[in-house]
Amino acid sequence: MYRVLTLLFFLMLLSCNNSGEATTSETEVAEVEIQPNFHFGIDLNEYELRENKIKRGDTFGKILEENGIDYPQVYAILEAIKGNVSVRKLTLGKPYSLFYSKDSIPTPEYFVYHPGVSGYSVIHLRDSLYGQEVVKPTRLMELEASGVIESSLYETMQNSGINESLTYYLSDVYAWTVDFFRLQKGDRFKVIYTEKFVDDSISVGIERIKAAYFEHNGKPLYAFEFISDPEKGIVDYFDNEANSLRRAFLQGPLKFNRVSSRYNLRRRIAYYGNSIRPHKGTDFAASVGTPILATANGTVVKSSYTRGNGNYVTLKHNGTYSTQYLHMKKRKVKVGEFVEQGDIIGWVGMTGNTSGPHVCYRFWKNGKQVDPFKQKLPDAKPISSELKSKFAEYIVPYKTKLDCISFEPSASDEFVENNNNHNNAQDPS
Repeated sequence: MYRVLTLLFFLMLLSCNNSGEATTSETEVAEVEIQPNFHFGIDLNEYELRENKIKRGDTFGKILEENGIDYPQVYAILEAIKGNVSVRKLTLGKPYSLFYSKDSIPTPEYFVYHPGVSGYSVIHLRDSLYGQEVVKPTRLMELEASGVIESSLYETMQNSGINESLTYYLSDVYAWTVDFFRLQKGDRFKVIYTEKFVDDSISVGIERIKAAYFEHNGKPLYAFEFISDPEKGIVDYFDNEANSLRRAFLQGPLKFNRVSSRYNLRRRIAYYGNSIRPHKGTDFAASVGTPILATANGTVVKSSYTRGNGNYVTLKHNGTYSTQYLHMKKRKVKVGEFVEQGDIIGWVGMTGNTSGPHVCYRFWKNGKQVDPFKQKLPDAKPISSELKSKFAEYIVPYKTKLDCISFEPSASDEFVENNNNHNNAQDPS
């Protein structure tokens, strides 16, 4: 009996082994499917990627020659891509990529120049030569932002995670009504604006502000974008009562005005040995190269250089008002040109008699030099009576949206709230 059981066990074991062998031989080995891995439209599974940045002295031809492509081939590539891709100007520090073949002797097959997020240039370097500019699609999004000023508008934007460039757009809207160098702690704002994005996440710039609210020294000021002249397509900003936020003159000739010396007929000037000399201009300090803006529409009547003024420009705005801008590094306009408010007419410098970089802004009324900050200057042209009803209807949804946006709490507000919460938690009642 024992021998019979042993024999049966041996036969079963042999049967299991045979079965296992048969299973193994009949099973097909599944092929692993490699998923494409595209980078700039090129499959990285097929190429080796090498990335670099444009160095001083680099040219398209030099880069290719350093990577094994001789001049005749470089010339053929340049001829093939002519009219489609321009590689004449490669910006220092901007990135580029080379895609190498995975042969025994790797050779570059693609050159991709990608200086920004909005697009790139692809150049095929072997066989069928071609070049292609690829522009990524952008999406326009309407966004909302708000904040409470602690120190400056720019820092408030940064601390709130808002695109800092919104600072400049907001300052443009309120350039004639708010001095952004004299903001008070507790001033606050709300804004509705549009911003362009690539890949739904990378910002490529703010397009425009559609509506805003700014509260300065407790005084509220709405701003709504509106086409005030449909025939000419002129767009401007108006408050909730259809009054223009623009004035006939800007508050100063710089984007952000910082007064370093005011109009003063008894000012002592260090440059002249601290003696009393009338200062009939207003000095706005800024770094060399800062754009100087025309404060109002006008005609260039002088664009010249003198020992005292340095490079300077004089504008005549009408029969009443003229302005002058001194100590420019360089002048941009010529006599006889008509400029519009906000146009760049030159750049801040240190030419002439000056101890530091600034623009001296001079203002004439009826032929007499006066202090521009003490003048009651005219407003810009208002909305026509025919468009007022249309404007009133247009701003309703935007005003409703603005009124519904809550202000971001300031750091001091949060501190007070946290203290109150802490005290309340300790109060047994």
